Amino acid sequence: MIRIFKHYVPNAVALVGLIDFAILLFAAELGWLVRTAQLDMLPGAVTTRVPALFAFAMPLFAAMVAVGAYHADVLVSVRQAVMRLIVAVCVGVIFLSLLYFFMPSVSFWRSSLFYAMLFSIAGLVAARLLFLRILGGERFRRRIVVLGAGSRAARLRQLERANGASFVIAGVVAMSEGAREVEDAVSRADIANLAAFVVERRATEVVLAIEERRKALPLKDLLRVKTTGVHVSDYSTFLERETGRIDLASLNPSWLIFSDGFSSGRMLSGVAKRAFDIVVSSLLLLIAGPLILVTALAIRLESRGPAFYRQRRVGLYNEPFDIPKLRSMRQDAEAAGTAVWAQERDPRVTRIGRFIRKVRIDELPQCWSVLKGEMSFVGPRPERPQFVAELEQQLPYYAERHMVKPGITGWAQINYPYGASIEDARHKLEYDLYYAKNYSPFLDLLILLQTLRVVLWPSGAR
Repeated sequence: MIRIFKHYVPNAVALVGLIDFAILLFAAELGWLVRTAQLDMLPGAVTTRVPALFAFAMPLFAAMVAVGAYHADVLVSVRQAVMRLIVAVCVGVIFLSLLYFFMPSVSFWRSSLFYAMLFSIAGLVAARLLFLRILGGERFRRRIVVLGAGSRAARLRQLERANGASFVIAGVVAMSEGAREVEDAVSRADIANLAAFVVERRATEVVLAIEERRKALPLKDLLRVKTTGVHVSDYSTFLERETGRIDLASLNPSWLIFSDGFSSGRMLSGVAKRAFDIVVSSLLLLIAGPLILVTALAIRLESRGPAFYRQRRVGLYNEPFDIPKLRSMRQDAEAAGTAVWAQERDPRVTRIGRFIRKVRIDELPQCWSVLKGEMSFVGPRPERPQFVAELEQQLPYYAERHMVKPGITGWAQINYPYGASIEDARHKLEYDLYYAKNYSPFLDLLILLQTLRVVLWPSGAR
């Protein structure tokens, strides 16, 4: 994997992304050549069009990221890949068309935009079909050797079989530990030289997955492996990199303390994040104001009660605040006065409420909280005080998520469905901790872009 501003990107995804961007540049040039041929014009030197080529390719590439064209399940599915690529190109072209309409001086690409779009779709789909089978093999997957044959090694076996896995297990070594859960594991006693074993398996990484490390850490073996040039990874670090979340089951305080990350409080990035929040929340409140008012009217017509309501949430440093929302449930949804988890197909949700939850319109009034500085656009989802008190008792490290300002969207929101139980909250906490640890403006941008995917394909909205 490669690391871009502290965020891990699989090698296959990075390669496909580079190829896609090159195809978009080439499609833009072809579109221009076709149009100039129709007009009997000389196309001119390509160097004079480089800014225009990038002005076409970058919005379309951003749209591809936004609709999830590089997700693991999409990379191995022809139907999903074709569908999302077409949607991405269409979204990008619509954006460019509007840009060129309102700002004619920006570029001369309006006349060739249609041809560039057709060439983009054809090229992207052809390239994805060509690489789909290759990406599913072992060519772009790292080979690893796992030390340990217990439940941790068994979990790595499961991850290896998942769609879009970026690694393949070249060997499992059973160390001096308890029950063996990987049948094809080789006993350490049967290996004369572990470093040579790793090299023979053509592994580029060794993952330490021993269940109990006290008095069982093979320091000599790890040192010899390291000196051969093979990377050695801790189990928790490996899972963080491969899954995009921090595994609570294997987590210990020392790993959090001594690992890199948790730099969300840096002054420069903090100032930039706050400036972005102020500008975008102000614009959204102005642009989305009519939509909010129309939705509020529809809510009032469907059911009794106010269209807006305020709900107490826990924010930065565990400080409570109130967020405004459009009402999506009946007014008596919590008549008993007790906070209740929202369930799938919750009967308390109104017809209008079900729609606005799926497309996230009910979240728009929270832009006011962002403007006030109580929230950010990106961050862990703020929970209600009753739930926080319960979750802090049952989930370790839950309080650490409050060291980051809460957000309307976040890493957990785009990677996991709406949480409606303690177990759901546990999974979302793993994503929230990853965000807090690996925060960067790049990760914020990635989350904001992929929020479009959640709106277009609203899985798990309740």
